[in-house]
Amino acid sequence: MTPTRSLRIAVLLCGLVRATPGFAQAPPPPPPPGWTGSFAAGVAVTQGNSDTSTVNLAYDVKHDSGAPLVFKSTGLLLRGSAEGALTARRLLFDARVERTLTARTSIFGQTQWLNDEFKQIDYLISPTVGVAQLLATTATVTLAVDAGVGFVTEKNPGLDARTSGAVTAGESYKHKITATAEITQRVAALWKTDDFDDALYVFGAGLAANISSQTQFKGELLDTYKNRPPSAAVQKNDLAVLLSFVYKY
Repeated sequence: MTPTRSLRIAVLLCGLVRATPGFAQAPPPPPPPGWTGSFAAGVAVTQGNSDTSTVNLAYDVKHDSGAPLVFKSTGLLLRGSAEGALTARRLLFDARVERTLTARTSIFGQTQWLNDEFKQIDYLISPTVGVAQLLATTATVTLAVDAGVGFVTEKNPGLDARTSGAVTAGESYKHKITATAEITQRVAALWKTDDFDDALYVFGAGLAANISSQTQFKGELLDTYKNRPPSAAVQKNDLAVLLSFVYKY
């Protein structure tokens, strides 16, 4: 066999090997999502300390660059008026930085802030650190829990601000029931360590349907329960039904 013929055979064999599926190179992983999130606006009907129609504005944002650190933040504003007078206002905000440890476990530091005229809370701020665990993740279902410790400071009208240790717990669930619809559910709890009966619980459950690839119509029930309000005139429980148009990016 001549050297030229041997070279041709070698080149042909290399081409066959490269074309064999078993030897094909794996496609590169998708790039990290970067900044993602949504904005929502709509109307709300509340029952409890304030019975009125309100407007609601909300957002959630997440930054994932592919590094171990991930930033998340959410916010909600409920505002109502009757005959030109302000009748209701609630503002919730949180920001969290997570450090991934494994595919399902991460540690976090976060701050929560609340202003609620429903419950006569000038402000409630709570910085905490904790652990988050992803219990289930599939193409259609996501279930996660977390727990943390830190501090909480609450200021009520006519009273001095009070600071205590804090313990928090949370759970979130998302289920994509069809290609265009999903249900969501979340629970968050905060207890003061100097009085565990003085607790704040927030429960939310919603159904969202896609209008387009970037827009949704969402209905959500939001229940806020303060076990020890600042006065007997303040009800412990407030319910809000939120109907929103959502833009995702």
